[in-house]
Amino acid sequence: MSDDALLFVLPEDHPRLGAALAAVGELECAGTPAVHGWLQAHGVPADSELVRIVPAGFEGFVPEDAERLPVPLSEQETLRVEQACSPRSVTDMETELLSFRETTQDWRALVQRALTAGIPAPRIARLTGLDPQDIGVTGAPGE
Repeated sequence: MSDDALLFVLPEDHPRLGAALAAVGELECAGTPAVHGWLQAHGVPADSELVRIVPAGFEGFVPEDAERLPVPLSEQETLRVEQACSPRSVTDMETELLSFRETTQDWRALVQRALTAGIPAPRIARLTGLDPQDIGVTGAPGE
């Protein structure tokens, strides 16, 4: 183990910075008593989206009020963390946005299928994040 990283608990009201610990795959340091104890002390499970990691040199991205723990990483683990923290390409983001558009274009049909299957409208609203008034309404969500 040679390279250091910074493990931190992201305050809930902050944008997602760094990479989720669970997203980088298994790290040797994550199984240590020190990390387990630190996570327990802060009341968060290791697979929480709030448990983030950044490679050395990216400490400036960590909010000042975030709980922090320096951790050692192997060279290969450092590469995985760096890749997980790298910004996605514009093409990847545009592809994701197109996928979102395709998913949301058929939202009315999906809601109708759910209603036909017997799922109550309030449950559909909770599961989809749609405004309850939009369920059964002909306009787009939020209109």
